Amino acid sequence: MKGFLGVDVGSVSTNFVVIDHNNEVLVDLYIRTKGQPIRAVQEGLKQIASEIGNSIDICGVGTTGSARHLTSILVGGDSVKNEITAHAVAASAVIPGVQTVLEIGGQDSKIILLRQGVVTDFAMNTVCAAGTGSFLDQQASRLNIPIEDFGGLALQSKAPVRIAGRCSVFAESDMIHKQQLGHNLEDIIAGLCEALVRNYLNNVGKGKEIVSPVVFQGGVAANVGIKQAFERALGVEVVVPGYFSVMGAIGSAILAREQVRKKDKTNFKGFEASEFKYKAGSFECKGCSNLCEIIEIYHDEQVIARWGDRCGKWENIS
Repeated sequence: MKGFLGVDVGSVSTNFVVIDHNNEVLVDLYIRTKGQPIRAVQEGLKQIASEIGNSIDICGVGTTGSARHLTSILVGGDSVKNEITAHAVAASAVIPGVQTVLEIGGQDSKIILLRQGVVTDFAMNTVCAAGTGSFLDQQASRLNIPIEDFGGLALQSKAPVRIAGRCSVFAESDMIHKQQLGHNLEDIIAGLCEALVRNYLNNVGKGKEIVSPVVFQGGVAANVGIKQAFERALGVEVVVPGYFSVMGAIGSAILAREQVRKKDKTNFKGFEASEFKYKAGSFECKGCSNLCEIIEIYHDEQVIARWGDRCGKWENIS
């Protein structure tokens, strides 16, 4: 069977999927990046290789996420696209006719508007932590509640309390204050979910025309309390796809398939790339006042890629 590999490497998670020609997910994998994207990518390749064995022939690879360029060098990528493009492509493939994509990950959040299958607008928030997966993880840990139970407890609330959600610091302080006043834990958690949705709509979604079908993806989509809060705030049904946590990887796999179809070959280095000895380095170019930080990737002590310069001076490694 022929398959196409998509890799989405972010600051919190590294996601892999293998799809077939019909966009059916054959294998999916979600692991923590832990600040080491090279190690995460190689570990993911090992796990994928172990799962598929010789049953699937990888015919193309796409990469996305904040470490997409690095990942493409490591695995031999055919397509390198940003998260907006990858998530939009995946949402359109899974939910035909989708017009709004709400995406909340571990460290950032974004909104994508599509009209007739074309991205017409988008916005991202990479500054404020309120509403991201890492903030929810932190609060679940503080309350000694498994993050998997967080959303379910929110659904049990009868009277959500109002939490100040415009900042993660204020939200945590307000939660502690509400606990000290004696409010039920379920009402506090439900109030936090509503506060985080308000924060998202007032910042990322401000001025955007949010119309259905609405798709909610990213790791935080696992939280049914956040999903319910979105539905209450928007007054429309919010759809959470089956592979919500790896949609970026699905989109990159679809894009890789289309790219390979054009050139009829792949750059994929094979699963043995998981054993290659890679290391990263950087230096500051002093050739002009920009002082660009140049990233270098080494394989067996040789530079195989450079990027980061505005003028292109260092991109040609030969």
